[in-house]
Amino acid sequence: MAFDKDAFLTSLDSMTVMELNDLVKAIEEKFGVSAAAMAAPAAAGGGAAAAVAEEKTEFNVMLLEAGAQKVSVIKAVREITGLGLKEAKDLVDGAPKAVKEGMNKADADAAKKKLEDAGAKVELK
Repeated sequence: MAFDKDAFLTSLDSMTVMELNDLVKAIEEKFGVSAAAMAAPAAAGGGAAAAVAEEKTEFNVMLLEAGAQKVSVIKAVREITGLGLKEAKDLVDGAPKAVKEGMNKADADAAKKKLEDAGAKVELK
């Protein structure tokens, strides 16, 4: 008898959370495995944590200093963030401060270049 994957997925779709929990427990007992076993070694391994740190995917663009051309920096901040004039000015005046957080590498580099071209000192974190 061949395994019918679609029928299995359909039956999973109709199960309640409690029924799914019971199914997971039954699979763990039958095959001697644990659903949580894969997360524990990754958290415990120091080498794994270092590898994750190297593969950073989200960056924060930090404005360290506005520089001499403050007006240009305010304009660049407005372009990057979409803030209004007052909010962008307050952000620039409050440096060092995060301009934008959680950006991917390419967008963060583009924002950093735009701010540096405007005369600001910027750092990615």
